[in-house]
Amino acid sequence: MVWKFVLGGIFSSARSSRSRRRMVLWIFGYGSLVWRAGFEYDERVVGYIKDYKRVFYQGCTDHRGTPDNPGRAVTLVPQEGSTVWGAAYKVSGHDAEQLVLSYLALREKHYDVRALVNFFTVESSSEPALSSVLVYIGSPNKTENKYYLGPASLEDMASQIARSVGPTGTNYEYLFRLEKALYEIGHEDEEIVELANEVRKLLKIWNEHQLYINSCSN
Repeated sequence: MVWKFVLGGIFSSARSSRSRRRMVLWIFGYGSLVWRAGFEYDERVVGYIKDYKRVFYQGCTDHRGTPDNPGRAVTLVPQEGSTVWGAAYKVSGHDAEQLVLSYLALREKHYDVRALVNFFTVESSSEPALSSVLVYIGSPNKTENKYYLGPASLEDMASQIARSVGPTGTNYEYLFRLEKALYEIGHEDEEIVELANEVRKLLKIWNEHQLYINSCSN
């Protein structure tokens, strides 16, 4: 799969019930944007993109981690035949578009690729419901994306997420909120659930150990 880079203003074409197309900005969220857009939008549509996989490969040093102890956030990797569920947000009007793009440029500053993707829904699974939808991706190009951490074992990934904390909060809260958000839209991600359960095991063990230490000191 070839990355599609976004260089200027972005508009997406949305099919209306009369098969007409209207040029507007659509943004696809597959991580924290699923539960918190953080900007005003005209419409939110639940759906998915094809031939990508959601993975916890992106380092996070400004929200859910620090430069010394980075957390992990989701990004996308190409994988033929896979789907990633999330939410697409419609933003209309030049001023509103520029405001949102400026906001996301800061929020998603660690993501080096702005790609354009086709977006599908339950009602439109054979043809895209939306085309040229903007999505932010952290690529494995270490020259352009110094925050990319890459794959790790389930145990190592869970341990890192369980321990990492940043200005926005704990890394495991990010994971649990993503798990809940995908459940609420009716499309759980099995690997996200597995990772969340592994983190819960670690937190339970650590909490029990701390309770034991506290009881011994009394």
